[in-house]
Amino acid sequence: MEELFLDEIRDLYDAEKQLLEALPELARSVSSEELRNVLEEHGEQTETQVKRLERIFAVLGEKATGRKCFAMAGLIREANEIAGASGDTAVRDAGLIAAAQKVEHYEISGYGSARAHAEILGDDRAARLLSETLFEEKEADERLTELADSLVNEEAAWSSNHAFNGSNHALNSSANGRPKTRSAGGSDLREH
Repeated sequence: MEELFLDEIRDLYDAEKQLLEALPELARSVSSEELRNVLEEHGEQTETQVKRLERIFAVLGEKATGRKCFAMAGLIREANEIAGASGDTAVRDAGLIAAAQKVEHYEISGYGSARAHAEILGDDRAARLLSETLFEEKEADERLTELADSLVNEEAAWSSNHAFNGSNHALNSSANGRPKTRSAGGSDLREH
């Protein structure tokens, strides 16, 4: 169990390091100032999360080293593909929110499991540090959902609707001419 826990911490450490490297470029690729701010703030938060993991390594008497996190590499690759896509910037921003939420969900899963294992091992300090990060990851996911629901998804759908301007391929419109949207967080369809 101790080795499993250490492997989880190494995986999370590498995942966070990869994310630290990727976030600045992703933030530069968005058109929404609000989304850019969320990504930049999460970059700063990620630095703190890396330091927490380093404290856990120190408590365990281990060198702070990562184990290649292929899942995060794949998630970042997907986000970079979206960021580099041509076309409507509002639609790209909506895609980047969805990609960012995939990252958050991966991290929520990883930190939740690692915290549970720290608790099983009786490592209260590691469990507390992991809980702090888990809370921040959930909070980041909620902020992305709020941004998607309140602004970005509606802009993307509205922009797409006007790009097709009445063609059979246009999104279904509500009575006010605005399209129905789905949040990146997966909520039900709503009219905006």
